[in-house]
Amino acid sequence: MDPARETVEVDPALFRAVYDSPASLPGRHRWTTPEHDVRRLEKLLGMPAQSIGAPLWVSGDEPDCPKCGRRATWLDIVASALKGVHDPTMIATVILGDRRYVNTEVPDAIAGVHCLDCHTPVTGLRSFKCHNWAYAFEELAAVRERMRGGSGPTGGHGGSGPTGGHGGSGPTGGPPAVR
Repeated sequence: MDPARETVEVDPALFRAVYDSPASLPGRHRWTTPEHDVRRLEKLLGMPAQSIGAPLWVSGDEPDCPKCGRRATWLDIVASALKGVHDPTMIATVILGDRRYVNTEVPDAIAGVHCLDCHTPVTGLRSFKCHNWAYAFEELAAVRERMRGGSGPTGGHGGSGPTGGHGGSGPTGGPPAVR
């Protein structure tokens, strides 16, 4: 990995101080992934329905696909990352887990994202993060097991409530380095 582009785990207190507010996201626009895209994202990752119960934030200077106008979301970012960059279980662990990541590079556009609908490169995205539900370790393990085709919980959020943190942040790389 390029030393100028590094993702490091940080203490939750530091993370909250810097990243809890959506206002901290770079770019002119900030939006959340709509519910229907969150459900499609769960299917794409092979997660049980309703596993993701937290807002999935995206920010950037140009939020829409330049060709078809689709609003870019976590679904586009993750679908692009699954094409040889990251494994579904790793992405699910980042979204649902309680570890916090930040990227140390200057926030450029998130590389390698394509519109899910028309496959056009989306170059105006700058960051993405989620304010997650804190999954208990056992519940997260059960979701991973269900993703592998085993038995596990039938869905739900798993945790006891919002933590105010997030599973990842994405200036040029995301949770961690989903690009």
